[in-house]
Amino acid sequence: MNHAILRASIGAALLLAAAPALAQDPGNEPRAPESPAAPAEAAIPAGSVFEGDWVTLGAGAALIASYDGSDDYVLSPLPLLQGRLGGVSINPRAAGLALDLIPDRTGATGFSLGVAARLNRNRADQIEDEVVRAYGELDTAIEVGPTVGVTFPGVLHGFDSLSISADVLWDVAGAHEGMTINPSITYFTPVSRGAAVSLSLSARHVDDSYADYYYSVGAAPAGLATGEALAAFTAEGGFDKLGANILAGIDFDGDLTNGGLAGFAIGGYSRMLGDAADTPFTRVRGSADQFFLALGVGYTF
Repeated sequence: MNHAILRASIGAALLLAAAPALAQDPGNEPRAPESPAAPAEAAIPAGSVFEGDWVTLGAGAALIASYDGSDDYVLSPLPLLQGRLGGVSINPRAAGLALDLIPDRTGATGFSLGVAARLNRNRADQIEDEVVRAYGELDTAIEVGPTVGVTFPGVLHGFDSLSISADVLWDVAGAHEGMTINPSITYFTPVSRGAAVSLSLSARHVDDSYADYYYSVGAAPAGLATGEALAAFTAEGGFDKLGANILAGIDFDGDLTNGGLAGFAIGGYSRMLGDAADTPFTRVRGSADQFFLALGVGYTF
C-alpha cells in the first residue's frame, strides 16, 4: 500500500476516534430501529461536539511499503484534517480531501456527492530498493474528480452503519495522465461510549496510462550493474489492488461524544493484482503482498 492510500485509511481511523458512540458523524447518524421517524435531535446526545460545526486535526506515523509493490518498508508521517463547516463535510482521502456537498437528514440513509482531490507520490520518493531507484523517481500526480457514496445506518443494531463509496479521479498535473476508480465498503460500529472500530474493503481500477506510468519497465538505465537490469515489461490497465484493513479509535477521556483527544491504530493488508503484480518492480524486486501498521492521535473541537 502506498503513502496516499494509507493516508486515507489513517483518516478513516481518526473518523472513528471522532465519531460519537451514540451517533455517528452528524451527516449520517444512525437511528434507533424502533423509532425510524424520530427527530434529528433524538439521535445526537445533548451537548455533543457533533451537533454543529466541528473539526478534527490529527497526526500519525505509519510503517508502509516504500512504493506500490515494494517489500521494503519506511516510516512516514501522516497529517489529517476532517470536519463539517457550514453544512459541507470535509473528509480525508488519499493524501488529500473530499468535500461532501449534500447535507443528510439525521437517522436516514445518507448520500454523499462532491469532489475529491489528492496527491499521488508513488515512486516519487523514499524508494529503498537501489535497482528500482535506478529506473528513476516519478513525478507527483495531482488527482481530482467526483466522489459519490451512500451510508445505511442501523444495519445490525441502532448505532452501526455500512457505507459504500467510489472516487473517480484524473491526474491534472501531467504525471501519469490517467484515471483511477476507487470503490470501497466500510462497516462501522461503536463498541462502547469511548471506543469504535471499523472493517474496510477497497479496490482500485486503473487505466492504461496509469498502469504504463507506474508498472511498465523500459530500457535499463546506464550504470546499472550487470545482472541487475529488469526485463522489459509493458503494463495495461485493470484492477491493480485489493485490500482490507481494521481500524480502532479510543477516546482518552472515555467519551467520544465530547470531542477532545483520541488515539487510533490500524492494521491492514493489500494484494497487488494483474500487471501491478506481474511487473518486475513487484515480482522480481518486491512483493505482491503489502502490509501496514499505523498509530496516531487526533483532537476534535
